[in-house]
Order: sequence, then C-alpha cells, then structure tokens
Amino acid sequence: MNPSRMFAHLAADASPPLHGNGDGLTRRTFLKVSAGAGLTLAVYSGPAAAQSAAGKPADPNAFVRIGDDNTVTVIVKHLEMGQGTFTGLPTLVAEELDAAWSQVRAEGAPADASRYNNLAWGPAQGTGGSSSLSNSFMQYREAGAAARAMLVAAAAKRWNVEAASIAVKNGVVTAPGGKRATFGELAGAAAQEPVPASVKLKGAADFVYIGKSFPRTDSAAKSTGKATFTQDVKLPGMLTAVVLHAPRFGTRAKSFDTDDVVGVAGVRYVIEVPNGIAVVATSFWAAKKGRDALKVVWDDTTGFKGSTSEIFDEYRRLAKTPGKPVRNDGDAAKALAAGGKRIDAEYLFPYLAHAPMEPLNCVAKLSADRCEIWNGEQFHTGDQMAVAALLGLKPEQVVIHQVFAGGSFGRRASSMSDYVLEAAAIVRGMAKSGKRDIPVKLVWTREDDMTGGYYRPAYLHTLSAAVDANGNAAAWQHRIVGQSITEGTPIAAMTTKNGIDQTSVEGASNLPYAIPNLAVDLHTPSIDVPVLWWRSVGSTHTAYSTETMIDELAFAAGKDPVEFRKALLADKPRHRGVLELAAKEAGWGSPLAPGKAGTKRGRGVAVHESFNTYVAEIAEVTIDASNAIKVDRVVCAVDCGVAVNPDVIRAQMEGGIGFALAAALYGKITLKDGAVEQTNFHQYQVLRINEMPKVDVHIVASDAKPSGVGEPGVPPLAPAVANAIAAATGKRLRTLPLALA
Repeated sequence: MNPSRMFAHLAADASPPLHGNGDGLTRRTFLKVSAGAGLTLAVYSGPAAAQSAAGKPADPNAFVRIGDDNTVTVIVKHLEMGQGTFTGLPTLVAEELDAAWSQVRAEGAPADASRYNNLAWGPAQGTGGSSSLSNSFMQYREAGAAARAMLVAAAAKRWNVEAASIAVKNGVVTAPGGKRATFGELAGAAAQEPVPASVKLKGAADFVYIGKSFPRTDSAAKSTGKATFTQDVKLPGMLTAVVLHAPRFGTRAKSFDTDDVVGVAGVRYVIEVPNGIAVVATSFWAAKKGRDALKVVWDDTTGFKGSTSEIFDEYRRLAKTPGKPVRNDGDAAKALAAGGKRIDAEYLFPYLAHAPMEPLNCVAKLSADRCEIWNGEQFHTGDQMAVAALLGLKPEQVVIHQVFAGGSFGRRASSMSDYVLEAAAIVRGMAKSGKRDIPVKLVWTREDDMTGGYYRPAYLHTLSAAVDANGNAAAWQHRIVGQSITEGTPIAAMTTKNGIDQTSVEGASNLPYAIPNLAVDLHTPSIDVPVLWWRSVGSTHTAYSTETMIDELAFAAGKDPVEFRKALLADKPRHRGVLELAAKEAGWGSPLAPGKAGTKRGRGVAVHESFNTYVAEIAEVTIDASNAIKVDRVVCAVDCGVAVNPDVIRAQMEGGIGFALAAALYGKITLKDGAVEQTNFHQYQVLRINEMPKVDVHIVASDAKPSGVGEPGVPPLAPAVANAIAAATGKRLRTLPLALA
C-alpha cells in the first residue's frame, strides 16, 4: 500500500504551532520532565526530517530521548503491528549513537505530520507500502549520530579534552586518563549543546547492529501480556460500544425501536451513526446484548444487492473488450496471430478479508476543545483530519495516542477512516446530549470485522501469451478487470493517472521479463462493495497470473522454468539474483524425495518484485490420493538491500508465506443478494500451525538502500505452489483458492 504524497492538500495552518524565536526554530532545545526521568535530549535528523507540511522547520524534540536513568527512548513514527518497526528504527539510532542495546526503548509517535511524516508520502504521517524502514533509514541514523555528537561535545567540555580523543561504546563515553560517563550522566549537559548541522555516519565496516540480529524491543512486553493494544486500553469511566451495521452495503436505517434495549442491564446510550446504530454500555457483553435487542427497519433502496456470480459475469463481459491501455510494447496482437504455441487463460481472484488477530477497535474521548483517540494507528494524518472535519475541530485538536496493533494487513489503513470516524461519531452523539469527557471503546466483533467491508478487491484476468518456433517468449496480452481501491477516496488523485489506478496493475505494468510484444490494459468497474489494500496490494493477483503463465510458456517451449526465467531476466540482475539463490538452496533440478504410496510430489518456482524488494520462492508440494494439497517446504530468497535486522527479515518472510498460503488454499469472501456469506473463521479459514510448511529464508548480501519486507514475501507464494501442483499433476489451476477436483 503506497499512497504516494497522500493528503497533499494539507493546509499550512493545519500544523501545530512551532516553538522558536520568531526566526525559525532554535537549535538549542531541551525539555525538563518529571523527577526520575531526567532531561530529554532532543534531536532531529537534519533538513529532510525537519520539514513540516507547511515547509517550515520542525520541532527537534522528535526522535531521541535520553534520560538520566540512562535509557535511550526512540520515538517511532510508524505503527508497530508485528512487522518490526519498534526494532528496526531503534536499531538505526543505536548504531550511530553507539548505545548498548539493553538501554534502548521504543515509543510510538503521536499524530503530528510536521515532525513524523512518512518521507515517501510527502506531508502525511502513516505506515504502509512497506515503507517504514526505507523512508527512515537515513533519518534515524542521522538522529542517532547527532545525539552522539552532542554527548561527546558535553563530555569534552566537562573533562576539558578534545572531542576527537573521546570514544563512545555500549552507552558509555570515555576519554584518556580513565574518564568515564554514561549517557544518562551527560544527558542534561548534552541537551544544551547545539544540534550539529551535519553529521558523519558510519561505514558498513564499522556497523555493530545493522546487519546483525538482536532481540526485538517489543517481544518481552508482548510475551508477558504487558504490551498495550487498543483492546487493552482502560480509562476511568470508560464505556464500551458496539454497532449494528446494515446487512447490505449502502443501506441505512429507516427506523429503530429501543423498547427492548432499555431493559438490558448496563446499557447507557443508543446512538444512530452514519452506518448503523451504536449501543453504548458499561461492558462489551452488555453492549452486545443491547445490540441483539435492537429492532431496526432498514432502507434497502440504495443497498447493494449483487452476488459474486453476477460480479464475475460482468467482469467477463468487460474482459471481451479492450480496457484502458497501461503498457504497450511492440504489437502483441500481431505477434499472437503470427503462430507459435499460444496459451489463453482466465484467472479468477475472490474478495479477501484482512482478518487480523485483533479485530477493529478504537477508543475516543471528546472534550470541549479536543478529541483524544487511542488506536493502533496506521494512517495518522488521514484519520486526524477526518475526525477533525466530523467534529468541527482543527486537526491539531485531535490527539492520537499510538498503541500496538494486533495485525492489520492494510485494514487499519482505511482511506475513508471508517471505524475511527465511527468511534468519533459515537462520542459526538453523546456530547450532543451533554455527555462529554466520557471515553468510549468501540469494539467490532469478529463477525463485524468479517462482514463489515473493506476487502481485497475481486479480480478477473485474461492473459494470452505465445512462444515462437525457437521457444522464445514472443507475445503477451494481459487484461485486468477489477475495482479500484482508491476511487472515491481522498487519495485517488495521487494513485490514479489517465484513469488507471496504479494499485490495480502493479506487478503487471512493470513485468520484468524481456518479451518484445507486451500489452496490458485495465477495466475498472464501479461496484458498491467497499475495498481496500490488502497485504502486497495489486501484486496479490498480478504475481499469480504472470508467474503461472510464465511457467506455462516454459513448459510449452520445453524449457526448464528457472532457466526460462533467467533468460528473460538477463537485464534484471536483482530478479536473477534471488531466483538463482532460491534455486541453488532448494536443490532445483535434483529429484524430490518420493512421497508415500498414492501421493504425487512437485516443485514450483515464482519470482516477483514489490515495494522495491525482490523475492523468489520455490515450493515443494505433496498431493495425496484424495487430491488434498500439502505444502511441505518453501525456500525463499530475498533482496531487500541492506539487511538491518536479518531475524526480523526472516520472520516477515515466514509470516508472509503463512499468510499467503492461507489465502491460496482457503481465502474467499463471497456475496449473495448483497450480503457477505462468511462470518467467522469456521467459514473463512486461516492457516493452522500444523499446515505451516518448513520455510528456509536466504537473504542476499547487498549494500543497496534498504527496502521493506512486510509485504513482498506474499506475492510469489501462491504461484509457486500452483506451479508445483502443475509439476506434480499436470493440472493448471487458474481460480483461487486452489483446489483439485
């Protein structure tokens, strides 16, 4: 998910006031805080990070705090939802600061785009598009180096020595003659030093942390139950809300009867919100019982009443006609008509739910002059502005407290701020009746989460390709039909060009294979089913169609699938690099060990680039006599540039593979008469631990700029498995989820 330069219309007066002397920000800044916490060493990371949405210098009290208790707290501007931001970004600071890892802490940043904007997105703060580490790599290293320089300057003055004679290692500052001080002992003096205008960063040969695995900063708290997720937030006087949503998208309440609700113990308020009726009570169970007692008459005149089969019928009709051109190299139609071995295929991809471990939730509290939000916040700026607009506040009056999120996969990055606005609408309704300053926790049940909308869009692809008489890929004509993720949202202007939503075609429009005649076009029907980015976005479907078709072409040409790909990737060294590494580590070309009697085994490959990270995966599968599919092993090679923490990278590849395998084998949201048919995990199955294959992850050594790893492990998995199934059975599967008849 990559909403480049989203919310570019952010007004200059929307940023909080900056503190300075009238001529811009002072370069000598420190904060005094409560006893025991010490002085805060305030550091910013240079010109790039010091630009607010208004183009003014940002407050330097942003990224690093050193307390007199010797802790180093790194303020992390990106949500920690399991992908490792609370480890990766502190690693960068610790590296240049020369801190001891044991003294490093991480803390989520509040919503403030003037300090914490995602540098890849412009004036917006948020997490997505596997951009957290890539956009922060230099920023957080410079923050650590600046803090180190200030500590050294303070020590030099204290000891009356040259700064060049001072060494820093493991959180201790030393100088000749046995002089020694901890960071905490120097923090107060260091905070009064000027922030250096420029800093010298370490060379790779001097790295202590970057490139090595160190324990995650969030593991202990999550393992012991001390970590705070939105569901854990407890505030004095807090109430709990659940919402009865309409049974169909686009339906509104015509009337509702609360006679049976008022008798439910604990129910305090019933409030109509834009997309349903909220019941607010003293506990979740009381709120749910109150919701169950509601009687609502729904106005279906504007509701969506379509079914999955009808949607795909319309997609097939559209696929018979040319769409909007996305890419056109050579003359694909002429090359297809020229002969050779031609393959025509149709691929179907269903709607998919995000199904994170922690369903949607949000805590809101509305006072006379501000609204506070506690949330696993993925789109800080978008949600801040949306809530402000709803409540008639300025964006800086919406205070967002960052807590952990129990997964997201894109769902908490709602471009329409849906569930956050729902929480805000509830406290607004209470305020209208004179009930302010009462925190309310909105809780979506798993059923609410599964049926409440915002899915990975359903897609249909048609693909025609051919190899010539010499077995070379000669033609490729690719048509994609599916909803736009961003149509009708505040960020459509940033993602859509010439009518093409780039999230619909990524992975197809930039196909890396050297095919001389290649065409891609797109149809974007408007359907009233709410859709959203889903882990790896467009590549979730484009990688499948392209990598299975490439495999079919290799077989049609009588060539080895890996060698066939390598020849087409002659000018793509990073694609080739991961492909060759995966093939080597998987023992490609050697026979698989035979399975049990009555089983068939196969090996399949796929390679794909998403979010500037290159991943190849080779899957080994076993098909039993009942045609059940079991994935035994996946070998993954990843090139993500500089590997900041190899253990986190491996974990993300493993997690992405498991996530993708669940979708490949089971994932499907279907609609009948406008209603979602799946309500919980008994109907929308996720991968069980006994189904998880053995995963071997190999990281390409690189000095390229680091790129993200949260999403790129997902796209190659399904096509690698499908290609392995084809190798075992000879059957090509073109509809997901995968199933052998």
